[in-house]
Amino acid sequence: MGTASTSAARVRAPEPTIAPIASLASRVLSGDIVLPKFQRAFVWTPQQVLYLLDSVRRNYPIGSLLMWRTTAKLASGHEIAGLDTVPQHEGAPVHYVLDGQQRLASLVGALHGSGAMWEIGYDLEREEFLHLTEDAPTGPHIMPVRDVTSVSAIMSWIRRDSPDEELQRRAQALSEQFSHYQVPMVTLLDVSEEDSARIFERINSTGTSMDIVDLIRAGTWSKDFDLKDEIEQLLQVLDAKKYGRVDAKTMLRTISAAAGFGFSTKSIHELRGLSRQQLQDAVADAGKAAARAVDFLSTQIRTPQAEALPYYNQFAVLVELFRQLPKPTAAQYEAVTRWFWLTASGEYFKGWRESQMGPDLSAVTEFAAGRSTEVETAAALPRALLWQRAQFSRQNAPSKLLVLLMSYEKPVDLNTGLVIDIAEALSWQNGKQFHHFFPRAYLKKEGVKAGKDNVCANLIMLSAITNNWVSDRRPSAYLKDLADWHGEDVLRERLRTCLIEEDAYQAALRDDYDAFLRARSETLHRRLMELIGSAAESSGDGDSFGPSPDLEPDPPVAAGSEPLDRDSVD
Repeated sequence: MGTASTSAARVRAPEPTIAPIASLASRVLSGDIVLPKFQRAFVWTPQQVLYLLDSVRRNYPIGSLLMWRTTAKLASGHEIAGLDTVPQHEGAPVHYVLDGQQRLASLVGALHGSGAMWEIGYDLEREEFLHLTEDAPTGPHIMPVRDVTSVSAIMSWIRRDSPDEELQRRAQALSEQFSHYQVPMVTLLDVSEEDSARIFERINSTGTSMDIVDLIRAGTWSKDFDLKDEIEQLLQVLDAKKYGRVDAKTMLRTISAAAGFGFSTKSIHELRGLSRQQLQDAVADAGKAAARAVDFLSTQIRTPQAEALPYYNQFAVLVELFRQLPKPTAAQYEAVTRWFWLTASGEYFKGWRESQMGPDLSAVTEFAAGRSTEVETAAALPRALLWQRAQFSRQNAPSKLLVLLMSYEKPVDLNTGLVIDIAEALSWQNGKQFHHFFPRAYLKKEGVKAGKDNVCANLIMLSAITNNWVSDRRPSAYLKDLADWHGEDVLRERLRTCLIEEDAYQAALRDDYDAFLRARSETLHRRLMELIGSAAESSGDGDSFGPSPDLEPDPPVAAGSEPLDRDSVD
């Protein structure tokens, strides 16, 4: 890292060879072919795997593999297709895959893999590959792909299932094709560890599936430094504070800014010119600042979970701010709080571009140096109409902003009077922490069109017990019961903690949904503008969330999936 390698003149010419698929798979399982740790994980879709197998069947070329033969022992942390491989023997040469990992892993997985991804069959009647799911066809015409390179397995399958002669012919033809199909290989010799990572990076730098984290990891990799491990250490800072995680690219932005470059992809690429010590120093500085950012978000914004942040890009800016300003004054803390609410209230950070990142970094520097009293931003002010149009959804920024606004008020349950468990609500795991004030089933019966029933202005926090009790009743009915049980004044006070003021309450008693939405939206808007405060003076103009947010909810996110920055254009 830091300077170009001087070993280029000593590198021997690559060695071209060919190898059968079955032989390559065996070499992977025996530990002769392994993945260096600077490789990315397996990212192909099931359909891509089927296309590859079909290309082999049709004798189409699938491209060459690039290997690096060496006795150097590198970290090789990726399993292949759920299979454990034989560890490398000390001093024994092995072949590290520099290009072709996705193809090689797909072939190994199809022939030997473990897990649902690798349950693949070949339909001899339709002559096509398919994944053997519960909905897949069954019968003697479906042959397991893992049997195709084994003569004994093929013969056993033919005798056992006794397909007709044409199916037997097709099975044998497929077996012969997979047994004899040759893959071109190019093997590098006498290449250093750093050069091997650089070669990998250059080969993949023009590919569309290689993300920036993988690319920079390869470009900065050495035996003593692995960017992925360093990012993992940063994320563990968040884990230690039980804050959850943001995505890896956001953390990479914090490292780039800490190194003195900036937030953009162009700036991130400059990390490749740093020495190992410079990189480690940047990671350490970003880690300390990330801990301060988490403390700020937990105490000042009252967001105990990273996934509650409207935009991960806010976190990147906050980390750099607290790196440059480790000990803000009380007035500076208030200014940062105002900046957070302003930038959370619009779409400024959705589609964050390089043209925005430079001014944002400059604004942080000016603020940290004491040359400005606010963190300047071009973020536009919100409008009350936002709450009547934006849909409530787990991955929706206006929804997260609504939840943060409500949690900031320390809401209490309308029936029990107990404070809502904010940490549980902000984890988004228990949908019954949120309730449609006008129940959706009731609105449907009243003819309210789909989408309008799920707007943010119609959501409050309730306990699961109260939510179930309300069920699908009209507001006038359940509110009357609550007033009879607890008294009008008590109910009004509980409603205020949920940001429902008198005019919205009266509209609900009339079952007037449109009037309720207008009144609740004005209350939410007023409270948000109070939190934004004087930061509004330095903001941009316009409607932050646009004139008409989509009515369709965002697609669900799989439980346990890695965080993903969906907002940056850069």
